[in-house]
Amino acid sequence: MKRVMIVDNHEVVRSGVIRVINRLDWEYGEAATGSAAMKMVREQPWDLIVLDLSLGEQNGLEVLREVKKCRPSIPVLILTMHVEEQYARRALRAGASGYVTKNATREELLKAVQVEMEGGVFLDSEIGLKISPGEAGSDDPVHRSLSARELQVMSLIGSGKTVSEIAVLLKISDKTVSTYRTRILEKMKMRTNVEIIRYAIRNGLAN
Repeated sequence: MKRVMIVDNHEVVRSGVIRVINRLDWEYGEAATGSAAMKMVREQPWDLIVLDLSLGEQNGLEVLREVKKCRPSIPVLILTMHVEEQYARRALRAGASGYVTKNATREELLKAVQVEMEGGVFLDSEIGLKISPGEAGSDDPVHRSLSARELQVMSLIGSGKTVSEIAVLLKISDKTVSTYRTRILEKMKMRTNVEIIRYAIRNGLAN
């Protein structure tokens, strides 16, 4: 079963996200602070994190960077009150794979978590009119071009896992894993698993 962590310092917001998650019959966990979220990230497996950018005294971008450093393969969907495009750009550059404002409808949030869980990139309609899903700074590392699922597969390849082992871990077919591997090689301009492993280790992406 899929597991989603909701990180927001407002209980009413967490409750609203939980109602959406319950429609999908997924498991969920809650955290009101960045430190509590990081403890849960380190101690438990998660398939998706829904994160606010404003966590009281904490900066959500800092929490996002910590999450991606600790567990780079976990997709992070930003759910925030900030509708300004510069916030979305900063979040994407820091490793977020999606951005939804709190003006979004429940249906849009539902679609966002489903897209993220499938390894896609989601920007809600308000933000999507201002920037593109693939937009990021020119100084971003090459692996920023990968989708959340591609990054997850790359991380596992970098850890020495075989196609069959990855398929079992992610509950997908060997063929699907091979397809992701092909996309990774194309986007990263690589030819072999050895190159993927070296890059993953050098950039701290190997599990």
